Amino acid sequence: MADASEPAGRLGPVFHPPGRAAYATLPEDSRGRLFPEYESATRTCYQRDRDRILHSTAFRRLKHKTQVFVEHEGDYYRTRMTHSLEVAQIARSASRVLALEEDLAEAVALAHDLGHTPFGHTGEEALHAATESIGGFDHNAHALRLVAKLEHRYARFDGLNLTWETLEGLVKHNGPLTGRVPEPIARFDARWPLELTSWPGLEAQVAALSDDIAYLTHDIDDGLRAGLFSLDELLAAPFAGPRAKQIVERYGELEPSRFIGELVSRLIGDLVADLLTETQARLAVAKPASAVEVRGAGRALASFSDGMAADAQALKDFLFVHMYRHERVIATRNRAKALIAELFAALAGNPKLLPPDWTAACGAPGDAATMGVVRDYIAGMTDGYAIQEYGRIFHKDVRL
Repeated sequence: MADASEPAGRLGPVFHPPGRAAYATLPEDSRGRLFPEYESATRTCYQRDRDRILHSTAFRRLKHKTQVFVEHEGDYYRTRMTHSLEVAQIARSASRVLALEEDLAEAVALAHDLGHTPFGHTGEEALHAATESIGGFDHNAHALRLVAKLEHRYARFDGLNLTWETLEGLVKHNGPLTGRVPEPIARFDARWPLELTSWPGLEAQVAALSDDIAYLTHDIDDGLRAGLFSLDELLAAPFAGPRAKQIVERYGELEPSRFIGELVSRLIGDLVADLLTETQARLAVAKPASAVEVRGAGRALASFSDGMAADAQALKDFLFVHMYRHERVIATRNRAKALIAELFAALAGNPKLLPPDWTAACGAPGDAATMGVVRDYIAGMTDGYAIQEYGRIFHKDVRL
């Protein structure tokens, strides 16, 4: 590995893509990588970041990590990987219209869920509860640990050695970090400051809103397919309901896949159009001449309008009641939460149950070092592997 004291930066000539606005996070202005590398003659630094994320072990595991449903419930429901690909598509398309650095937006979108545990937010809640004594668990902080340390793909350094701008977007895509900062982020920031209290570049802001668009619209798709709410309930829902009625009035009764596809397409189109209109209006007022001025604007420059933000929140409230708190989902969540808690207790209490390379990194049973290793080990599991490990340790089959 490279010497940790090696200065951050970049080496060699830069490949320049055409057609970017002055306020875009331009690759030629990148602050480089923690460990300097020679530039590619055919790819920008952000294209290389995107490619490294796509080829990472952590990204491949997203294929078998649940978005809302556990993986074995069906092939049609979204996983973290399919969700991340959908977010990347929306972010790239919006960034192209805004003349942003779309490769950076895509890289941030692809990386934004890398740190998630098995079983969606349920697994994160269980792992956080089990590790509160050592700082808890935060999926954004764990994503940073993955790309900065836990991925072992290169001879000279741990992690993926991503650019400063991609790391900034990964950590701050939801906005500035104020108040208590998760310890892994604070430790990295002390080594290479990410300007945690400022807004990130526009590409990361667009990626965050693209995440909202993707999960909001596609959870309607998954919820309808799973029978968690009916068409009649959806017709009465805010924001989605009026658009669903328009489809029924125009086309009559459609097969479910056509109806869902038409509805999701309209919802995404309206949300993206509003995002573009509001962001262009904010840019016209702020007139940022660089990505530095975007970060110093003091507020988000990429945004939904107030009206669309209210509509989106109303639809989130509908989904919370009819989907996320559905008795079928709650029952599965409770079983998954118990599985993670029991698995953590067993592994932290007896680290010899871990694979040998993980055991070697542990301290004494139950101490902080061991708990940290077990936290990383469980966070990296897929849904299926967590179930498999539970069966191996407790000698019983489990089905969520």
